Amino acid sequence: MKFITFVHKGKEQIGVLSLDESKVLKITKILGHERYEDMNQFIEEATELDLNIIAQVRINEKDLGIPVEEIRYLAPIVRPKHDIICVGVNYDSHLKESTLALKEDLSHQKSPVYFSKRTTRILGHEEEVKGFFEIDEQLDYEVEVAVIIGKKGMNIPKDQVEDYIFGYSIFNDVSSRNLQRGHLQWYKGKSLDTHSVLGPVILHRSALSLPLKLHVESRVNGEVRQSSNTELFLNDIATIISDFSRGITLEPGDIIATGTPSGVGMGFDPPRFMKKGDVVECEVEKIGILKNIII
Repeated sequence: MKFITFVHKGKEQIGVLSLDESKVLKITKILGHERYEDMNQFIEEATELDLNIIAQVRINEKDLGIPVEEIRYLAPIVRPKHDIICVGVNYDSHLKESTLALKEDLSHQKSPVYFSKRTTRILGHEEEVKGFFEIDEQLDYEVEVAVIIGKKGMNIPKDQVEDYIFGYSIFNDVSSRNLQRGHLQWYKGKSLDTHSVLGPVILHRSALSLPLKLHVESRVNGEVRQSSNTELFLNDIATIISDFSRGITLEPGDIIATGTPSGVGMGFDPPRFMKKGDVVECEVEKIGILKNIII
């Protein structure tokens, strides 16, 4: 199942895509109530019965949906509960290019590298990313698989991690590289408004199994920049969630961005940063394509 947050006739709603992905079925219409105000509440409170009903209606739907051409995608989770949890240098190839570009020796790093992104509103599919070129001209893209937590937990054993996942999405960790290098921490360079992009859907965990083996790709104006596979993670999702949750409580709706492969703009010689008018596409196998334009 692919869950979305969307706007139809001026109203923000949550829904699930039909089997052929040509229509959106409203969660409120399927379940017959409006208990779930947004995706965060749905993730936290939806029961197994709710999910089973949605799955069955999705299979047997008879013209219940809204054509996707009539809706506007938002990020599946528009307003996160907390900062986005990010994993840095989680592919060996990106670790090497980051070591050169950022002039930080990361070559001996074995355990996961964590940082966070602040955002008050996450952008969705086909929304406009503001460049803030007057602050930093070095605007970069990073395609990542995002894990959406589905159940509250701390000290989660690796063999139970899957039980705590709601689903998976695509994340573009838009980064301002001068700011990232100019401070001792990466927080500001990662956190300018509109620089967190998620979507277009959350693919329910039932569609995939761990460890993930998904092709990951980014394109700028149609040109492939990044191309890799999640089977090349230095730390897989079970390791990340189990390790991060040691002494830290994860909550439903928390977003974990699992790292990007090589091919980011700062990794080229000379660097190839984004500019106004560029179209960036982030694609993850089985999840979809997240597309945005830079303004």
